[in-house]
Amino acid sequence: MNHIQDVAVLGAGIAGSSLAKSLADRGWETVLIDRKQFPRHKVCGEFLSPESQSMLNSLGLHELVESLQPSLIHRSRLIFSNGDALEIPFPGIALGVSRYSLDAALHSSALSSGVLVHTATTVTSVRPDKEGYTIEAKQGAERKIFRVRAVVSALGANCHSVLPGRRPNNTIKNSFIGVKSHFRGLAMEPVVELYFFDGGYLGISPIEGGIFNVAALLKWNAFQNTEKTILGLIDAACRRNPKLYQKLANAVPVPGTQAAVAPVDLNRKLLAWDLIPLVGDAAVMIPPLCGDGMSMALRSASLCAPLADSFLRGQISLREWQHEYSQSIEREFKSPLRWGRLLQWLLGVPILPRLLLSAAQVTPGLAYGLLQATRLKEGDS
Repeated sequence: MNHIQDVAVLGAGIAGSSLAKSLADRGWETVLIDRKQFPRHKVCGEFLSPESQSMLNSLGLHELVESLQPSLIHRSRLIFSNGDALEIPFPGIALGVSRYSLDAALHSSALSSGVLVHTATTVTSVRPDKEGYTIEAKQGAERKIFRVRAVVSALGANCHSVLPGRRPNNTIKNSFIGVKSHFRGLAMEPVVELYFFDGGYLGISPIEGGIFNVAALLKWNAFQNTEKTILGLIDAACRRNPKLYQKLANAVPVPGTQAAVAPVDLNRKLLAWDLIPLVGDAAVMIPPLCGDGMSMALRSASLCAPLADSFLRGQISLREWQHEYSQSIEREFKSPLRWGRLLQWLLGVPILPRLLLSAAQVTPGLAYGLLQATRLKEGDS
């Protein structure tokens, strides 16, 4: 095609869809491309932390999320394999909402703002040219070409495979797998429960419609001898924590809601730019136990949008966009990421959770402070 559009966003998850909407709202001709057909289920905690509320407001998405009737969640509960538990209140109200509903709603909102949405479309290459970039993609048997002035990647860990001169990193020796399924029939308060056991952890979070999201991060070596299905892995995880086994004993999985992702690399470096700007999981991935991944996706979009707007208006150069965006990502995400990885390590050492629980009983604010250190700060955007 000869027509040059303003900007393409690759990846239509939370970061990509909200960024595309924000750019279209600023008057730019925006294309949003994703290889999946939506709506779809995805491995995710499906939890919007209290810190996400300001981002939802800044992106004009708060009313949209409220219309999905999310569960209102007030605190978290950590349950260790020996049965001990630790409760941590939230500084505000968190929201539980499925990615199946949220991503579809974000697409609808983006379409209403004028975004050209192409799903079930696989990007095969992104090449710089004189006017900006040429994007090659396939939708079934049809080959598509997009010419744009700017490109932003929200493709998660797979972003490198479509960039010129980049190849997927197949050498990462990562032993984690993420699995999720929705369940019915659970009796729970408005609380997120996080169960720890040998080989990983599993979270249960209420979402819309009286359903519960069950998502686990598992060390693959610790589950090699279990049934290699999503529900089989969840069942195997339950058997390693008696209270978790009891909690899910009478729960019924919702057909078609199962999803898995592997490998999950929790040690990827913070990276805001790799030939093109990166948002969402492409830029940063905090350990899931921190519960702030969706908030971070929204924040990266809110940081990138005004800089993309300035670049498209000719107010800043591509190099200035790269510098300012990289600085802001480093400033806002470096500390939460460092604390999140420390917390992931602490809770993975057998004796330390018990010590943490004892310390928290003596100093009630300790656990709350640790959790808050992993979170984005209000008003930083």
